[in-house]
Amino acid sequence: MVNRKIILGLLAAVLIIAAGCAPTQGETLVFADAGWDSIQFHNDVAAFIIENGYGYETSVMSGSTPMTFTSLREGSIDIYMETWQETFMDTYNEAIDSGDIIELSVNFDDSRGGYYVPTFVIEGDPERGIEPMAPDLRRVDQLHEYWELFEDPEDSGRGRIVGSPPGWEVDVIMAGKVEGYGLDEYYNYFSPGSDVALATALSSAHEAGEPIVGYYWEPTWLMGMYDFTFLEEDEYDEEQWSQDYTTENPSMPVTVTVNSELPDTAPDVVAFLENYQTSTELTNLALSYMQENGVDTEETALWFLKEYEDLWTQWVPTDVAEQVKEALAE
Repeated sequence: MVNRKIILGLLAAVLIIAAGCAPTQGETLVFADAGWDSIQFHNDVAAFIIENGYGYETSVMSGSTPMTFTSLREGSIDIYMETWQETFMDTYNEAIDSGDIIELSVNFDDSRGGYYVPTFVIEGDPERGIEPMAPDLRRVDQLHEYWELFEDPEDSGRGRIVGSPPGWEVDVIMAGKVEGYGLDEYYNYFSPGSDVALATALSSAHEAGEPIVGYYWEPTWLMGMYDFTFLEEDEYDEEQWSQDYTTENPSMPVTVTVNSELPDTAPDVVAFLENYQTSTELTNLALSYMQENGVDTEETALWFLKEYEDLWTQWVPTDVAEQVKEALAE
């Protein structure tokens, strides 16, 4: 009887240990969805790997950047796949320093934003019968020479620069550049009413073969789908930029961050996310695929995982990769 009790006790202990080594059944990991398409795409890529390779359930919590980042700090969100720290640097550093969140990896570090023109404005487009309109245009501080090319349809004596939607922090910066470079003598700064209106203005002009100069950023589906040229500025200088914004905007890495408790609840997922790294070019390609094919971010994630197997299999152990590949084949 004693031996039987000992054996049963040992079996129970083995089961407990085994359970502790396996993914937590019923554990749901929550992703932040701050509303833009690239974070939704990366959420779906990571979620497919986590669900099929590690056995966790996943969900998303949607909201503004401030709201979702606060939820990450408080623990109601576990994972933030695109933390654009430059938009709230003080808060980001405070969250790191206080131990509320952990920065695991850099998703991509080649993001940028500024003023763009369709490439055909500079190079032309022989296939569309478009001649170069401003072959020497390279920089923002040259725009005063071309205001007639970018004429304001509502004010024929001035040019129009399409800026950021009102209320965005970058709106102050982009309007400040117009003033700092003295372009306000030649141009009206126009703020479209929303991100959709901004994208529509740029894409419509490109499709029509019409000149336009406007603010945008990468990675985005628009930059992946249409050929735009980024107008150069002097290399970022903190002192000069803080005075009148007349240098490049500061470039900050876009990071993968998690709530500080995740290493305890899902250490295997943390190990995976520490290896997660893409690029602006790859993200642009994925978003362009989504737009051109009329599919959602979930379908785009499946396409990405099939097309870029050599990349994502470097992020996970071999056994996890095999499980994910089996799920993709279903």
